[in-house]
Amino acid sequence: MHSLDYRTGLVLPCYSPEPGIGSPPDCGFKEPPLATLRKKIAGIFITLEGGEGSGKTTQAVRLCRLLTTQGHEILHTREPGGTPVAEQLRSVLLDNSTEAIAPETETLLILAARRQHVDHVIRPALKRGIVVICDRFSDSTMAYQGYARGLDLKLLRAMNDWATGNLAPHLTLLFDVPVAIGLRRRQDQATTQNRLDRETERFHRKVRAGFLQLARREPRRIKVVDARQSPDSVSNTVATLVLEGLRAGRSRNRGRR
Repeated sequence: MHSLDYRTGLVLPCYSPEPGIGSPPDCGFKEPPLATLRKKIAGIFITLEGGEGSGKTTQAVRLCRLLTTQGHEILHTREPGGTPVAEQLRSVLLDNSTEAIAPETETLLILAARRQHVDHVIRPALKRGIVVICDRFSDSTMAYQGYARGLDLKLLRAMNDWATGNLAPHLTLLFDVPVAIGLRRRQDQATTQNRLDRETERFHRKVRAGFLQLARREPRRIKVVDARQSPDSVSNTVATLVLEGLRAGRSRNRGRR
């Protein structure tokens, strides 16, 4: 999957776990005139969040399939990652290196990757009216680096706003599952263990608590999905929430024209 970097005219690889799912911005075309962009309905930005083993990545693929069959133009991406530079930073972040990474260093690397991702992939797609499905975004930074690592939440919010230009998702699905179940799934499914897999159960409990606190803080944007259910049941819940969100989002966008 590829995306067009409108600022340079270069075609960049864009992450998708399953080639052919969704359709990114048309490759090989120059940026349309600004007048054309203003007339288009803006895209919808949907993020999927959750702890390890919550099943969000599987559900992201299923969601992309569903929306594509319904005629939506989809871009499926992930964080950290989504551009060549951001994917290299992802490798640094998740590598099983013996060198410890300070929470502040971890945060700065994530935000650097996010800035690349927003500039080169997410914003151009939204300007073209595309539905962007992103596996993790800013809420993960708050949950992992804030609630679990203990960094200042107010500072993290300010840094994230600076890194993203105040970009926020229209809808976030939080896949919630008890930590013991999630870690067991991760151990059963993962072929390799990354740096986060070495964290303690206590750390992952803090992550889960952080996500749930964020959902309580923003209940209109963040919808909690019970990820203990079967994949099909979870998919049905996701479909209902997303289709409702898309209808509401398109209505708001039309009202702004």
